[in-house]
Amino acid sequence: MDQSRAPVLEALQEFRSRGDVVYGPPGHKQGRGVDPRVLEVVGADVFRADVLLLNGLDDRRESQGVLDRAQELMADAVGAEQAFFSTCGSSLSVKTAMLAVAGPGEKMLVSRNAHKSVIAAVIVNGVEPVWVHPKGDPERHLVHPPEADDVRARLREHPDAKGMLLITPTDWGTCADIRSVARVCHEHDVPLVVDEAWGAHLPFHPGLPPWGMDHEADLVVTSVHKMGGAIEQSSVFHLQYDRISPEALKQREDLLGTTSASTLVYATLDGWRRQMAEHGHELLDAALHRAKRIRAAIEALPGLHPMGGEVVEEGLAAAFDPLKIVVDVRGLGISGMQGAEWLRTHRHVDVGGSDTCRMSVSVTHADDDATEEKLLDALGALVEGAEAIGRRPPVRLPDPPALELEQAVLPREAFFAPAEHVPADRAVGRVAAETISPYPPGVPAVAPGEVITREIVDYLRSGADHGVLLPDAADPTARTLRVMARRNGR
Repeated sequence: MDQSRAPVLEALQEFRSRGDVVYGPPGHKQGRGVDPRVLEVVGADVFRADVLLLNGLDDRRESQGVLDRAQELMADAVGAEQAFFSTCGSSLSVKTAMLAVAGPGEKMLVSRNAHKSVIAAVIVNGVEPVWVHPKGDPERHLVHPPEADDVRARLREHPDAKGMLLITPTDWGTCADIRSVARVCHEHDVPLVVDEAWGAHLPFHPGLPPWGMDHEADLVVTSVHKMGGAIEQSSVFHLQYDRISPEALKQREDLLGTTSASTLVYATLDGWRRQMAEHGHELLDAALHRAKRIRAAIEALPGLHPMGGEVVEEGLAAAFDPLKIVVDVRGLGISGMQGAEWLRTHRHVDVGGSDTCRMSVSVTHADDDATEEKLLDALGALVEGAEAIGRRPPVRLPDPPALELEQAVLPREAFFAPAEHVPADRAVGRVAAETISPYPPGVPAVAPGEVITREIVDYLRSGADHGVLLPDAADPTARTLRVMARRNGR
């Protein structure tokens, strides 16, 4: 296909040149009614590009097929059979993908290192999750994607499972052996869905980790805003083979998605695909060289250690994304959250994620010499100033096996059951009625229906005291926890 075309952008340009006057949404009418103080901050072109697809970029019957052509070009560019754009972010796309595989009451294998949006999908969709626990890394206090043997064992235990959801790359850039997991799933005649939110860039350079469509996944969900060049909430479904019906996928997306899709998202998805198809290799090649240079410079700074190929050599992950630079800061005597706060306050550098042990920095095709220099100068200053950073109470990090909680009640049942708040110490042994996700990265430490343990209570309480964000907890201080109410007072 002609990858130089950008149907949504071309239609938007034509709309502007026609000078149409619109008597339907959006009510700001391409910015004419927007408060000038808003325009001063946001810019007039944002509102000029905020046009409905129906009766805007296309006619009432969508006879020009603007969006269809853009999606066909995306599929062609990444080697998928079909692609569908979503303007609600991958948080909703993952819910849609899961619902296209397993309906209420049906089983689905789910990697337990999933983002909180996956747990939300389990609750909303009514799926019965069969957790596949990730591989623990006690030295780094991390988990990496599960292996094919883990998936095989769970499918043998649950032959009625409808499919598998795999998360790769993780928030920290480590990757699964997608092909091996896909083949295990296909041996059992079930589809593999890959939550590849951090992997939109992977199809466009051979030096990057495996891309799900190239490694036999049935459905891949990407967030183009994370490592690509589209705006926030831009997401794409990529589909191949016949294990997941495209009709079912589109119907489930229509069930959950918005009826007021943002043309801004469509346009930037369309433009990013064209940019990658035409120039992606050279742009990502430059980014890979830059990331290698940055990684080496960080390694030379005392107290900092960037994670790299050793996780593959140690057999903990199948691959890692070299554009995701994960920096262990424990050698400075501080936490990753403290390092992130210091960099933002003192050097106006915002890292991508942080936890008790590390910070992450995403290098993309958008970086240049100036951003590289600013990052390295800031990290050098952090090393010099770390001694002056006030020490906080330590976080009691559990060993990875302690994170594998017993699922006593289905998540949906626990979430909607009568609940009560109890002091954290009295919550040990009780069944959680809430999701609690240290954020970032937002992987739940507790999901509804899981039995709360002493190790988890100590982790959450000490984390909150240290400054870990628990944005979805009913009590963000973790002094109390929301648990299922006891029946008959027991």
